[in-house]
Amino acid sequence: MAKKQWYESLFENYAEKYDNESFTQGTTGECDFIENELNFDKTLHILDVGCGTGRHDIELTKRGYKLTGIDLSESQLARAKAKAASAGLNIDFRQHDARNLPYEAEFDIVLMLCEGGFPLMETDEMNFEILQNVTTALKSPGKFIFTTLNGLFPLYHSVEQFCASESDKGNATYRSNTFNLMTFRDHNITELEDDSGNLRSLDCNERYYVPSEITWLLKSLGYRKIEIFGAKLGAFSRNDKLTTEDFEMLVIAEK
Repeated sequence: MAKKQWYESLFENYAEKYDNESFTQGTTGECDFIENELNFDKTLHILDVGCGTGRHDIELTKRGYKLTGIDLSESQLARAKAKAASAGLNIDFRQHDARNLPYEAEFDIVLMLCEGGFPLMETDEMNFEILQNVTTALKSPGKFIFTTLNGLFPLYHSVEQFCASESDKGNATYRSNTFNLMTFRDHNITELEDDSGNLRSLDCNERYYVPSEITWLLKSLGYRKIEIFGAKLGAFSRNDKLTTEDFEMLVIAEK
């Protein structure tokens, strides 16, 4: 059996604690922005890739939208289903690998927020497979809204210091960060306490992308309009020009 990748191990038994992480607290504001991008059209069918514990799916379903949420992690999906059930919501949550989706031109909108799959994969080719599968799942015309790590940030800042400054007590911590200028990957040791109280340490690496790379990747997949902005937690806005101060970027691509 193949060795589990760090992103598979990370999300095992880490659903309740995940919901308390500082980076998951911006759901309402992010959904306000998404609604605006959808022109408040509740007939649109939305796919959420890397839906995690379903926070955006639940909020948007409450607002009257139809969502399908997919994730690789069984424990994250179990938490998402439990939260949806307790809120009396019927949401289609499914376990899928974003590199191998069964959908073809089925969705008007695809969301992929808070590093949902992309850019966690161990090779650039695998990350690209996620973009390819999303593009295949999207109707034409269709809109793809996602956030990803901004490769301009680590050139000017310490990722380790940034993560420490954004973290609350009890959140996962990230140390021994090394940013590789040849691959634009940040290697770090992530330490967390899982939902059973076990302390875990994982050797992780994530790919940071510069805007021109994202633009080229999406152009090569046939998107006709690609816009990139700074991604502020809980306050996405088209008014935020991407800078070296932004840890994440917000990408809006149209087929």
